Amino acid sequence: MEISQKQNIIISWFLWHFYEVPDFLIQVWRNYFLFGINYFSIHLLLKTFFSPWKRYGWKYPKGFDVGEFFNALVSNVFSRILGVLFRIILIVVGILGQIVILIAGAVAILLWVLIPFIIVGGILFFFIF
Repeated sequence: MEISQKQNIIISWFLWHFYEVPDFLIQVWRNYFLFGINYFSIHLLLKTFFSPWKRYGWKYPKGFDVGEFFNALVSNVFSRILGVLFRIILIVVGILGQIVILIAGAVAILLWVLIPFIIVGGILFFFIF
């Protein structure tokens, strides 16, 4: 505490603006990225890629009934196809969400670091032109 009271306010601002806040923004960015990974659970979707959608499955008949056997077979195959299709959609949406989080975080940090230069450039541009 005593060290910060003896420091120049400009040095304190530089440390805060260019070191402390970008470090905090990187931590926030990391938390959003980890949230996106957990929210979309892409690893779990890949692990259960060929499983039936919502575990919907039909039991095969115990006796010899060709109609019921093919009914259960077609229903189970259709349920697995639906599972694959929905999982593909969710995986693509999850990856796109992660890309958006990466780009938004990089832009936020870059803008934060460039704000003083943008302000000074804007003031100079206003007075020159």
